[in-house]
Amino acid sequence: MTDASADGHTREIEVEQKFDVDAAVELPDWTLLPEVAAVGEAEVRELDARYLDTPDLALGRAKVALRRRTGGPDEGWHVKISAADGRHEWHWPLGESTDVPDAVAEALADRAVPPFTPIARIRNHRVAYALTDRDGGKLAEVVDDHVTATAERTGRVSSWREWEVELGPAAPSDGVWREAFFAAVEALVRGAGGAPAASDSKLGRALGL
Repeated sequence: MTDASADGHTREIEVEQKFDVDAAVELPDWTLLPEVAAVGEAEVRELDARYLDTPDLALGRAKVALRRRTGGPDEGWHVKISAADGRHEWHWPLGESTDVPDAVAEALADRAVPPFTPIARIRNHRVAYALTDRDGGKLAEVVDDHVTATAERTGRVSSWREWEVELGPAAPSDGVWREAFFAAVEALVRGAGGAPAASDSKLGRALGL
């Protein structure tokens, strides 16, 4: 669910699971998942994200990520906050400047104050698929990510492949349904040769956390 705020930015809660997969693993038949009737056409997205934090990593300690990302349908400035009910994401338009917009800094003021400096660059070749129900509603989105990350403070470069399955607007809000759906997702992914991700975020993995 996405909400628009008075200052023009949007907020939503991401409910998703991530999985580590080897390069040779093939995508499973996602229509084997509960209520999934069809899989949409592959949509290729080239994403380039710069993550920032304070010199003492105050955002990281608060389980908050700040990034500026180009590419994809939601390019822009993002703030992600980990919570028990999912990952809360706030989004602002990209703009022309690479400096953190005042509105973003103000939203983070109770967690950290400028200056914000680069801590990681994450480039991602993403292929996305919509999983729809029999009425055409989007139950979930699956993305197949090939990631290259650079930790800016150490120069460490890493690369990996992962899948993400995120609930869409047509997914029931019922907690029992969601638990059963993600259990089916995990079983399907394990059967294909994948496993639950060792890190719950690309940034954490890029930084070796």
